[in-house]
Amino acid sequence: MPKSHVAIITGAASGIGRALAVHYAGEGVRSIIGTFPGDPHDPQETLRLVRAAGGEAVVHEVDVRSTASVDAFAQRAVDEYGRLDYAVANAGILRHSSLADMTDARWTDMLDVDLTGVLRTLRAGAERMTEGGAMVAVSSIAGAVYGWEGHAHYAAAKAGVLGLIRSVAVELGPQGIRANAVIPGLIETPQSLDPVNSLGPDGLARAGKDIPWGRVGTPAEVASVIAFLTSSQAGYVTGQSLIVDGGLTVKMRA
Repeated sequence: MPKSHVAIITGAASGIGRALAVHYAGEGVRSIIGTFPGDPHDPQETLRLVRAAGGEAVVHEVDVRSTASVDAFAQRAVDEYGRLDYAVANAGILRHSSLADMTDARWTDMLDVDLTGVLRTLRAGAERMTEGGAMVAVSSIAGAVYGWEGHAHYAAAKAGVLGLIRSVAVELGPQGIRANAVIPGLIETPQSLDPVNSLGPDGLARAGKDIPWGRVGTPAEVASVIAFLTSSQAGYVTGQSLIVDGGLTVKMRA
């Protein structure tokens, strides 16, 4: 019997990352659950849900601002399970800042996590994929499709992810490694429920009424798309960016 695939997932203590680890568990994919030490969400809950779904995983603390930390995170897959097949760059932060208040430090901190952190994750993953593999980076409709007032640094990082993915796909294709991006729309996650830096519960509820599908999305709905992109079913798909938004970005405005 062939050994089951192994994935590293950053930002897996909650939201899309947690949903993906649970989805993978149902498919027999073993996961390294990446969690930031300062994250208030409990990665052990992710692990519990994975095991309840019949899966196998381990929790590993990782700071995507550090190359050494990300390298150790990716190496954990090899040390624990003997291989690495999928790398999912999902970790990100969201901070509100007007252009007038945008200090160099605020700009740099955002890009270090939401763009350079993606680079570090993909690079570390590619170095350890000895039998080919697949990588997915999580972008956002803010930046990838729309502008967002008060979030220029976030939008710039998320737009940059798409250029990074296209170039990585071209470079790593000859090694049998595919790279794609997902562009979530309005998804109910701890990040979007933050009323200070994002829409908050009330804002999400109002926005959901303007989505053709009639509601905001769930982390599981994004996770299933990521799982598809890493699977053999998407074996000829690379360098692409797939929007998961319930039709929000194609709706004509009155």
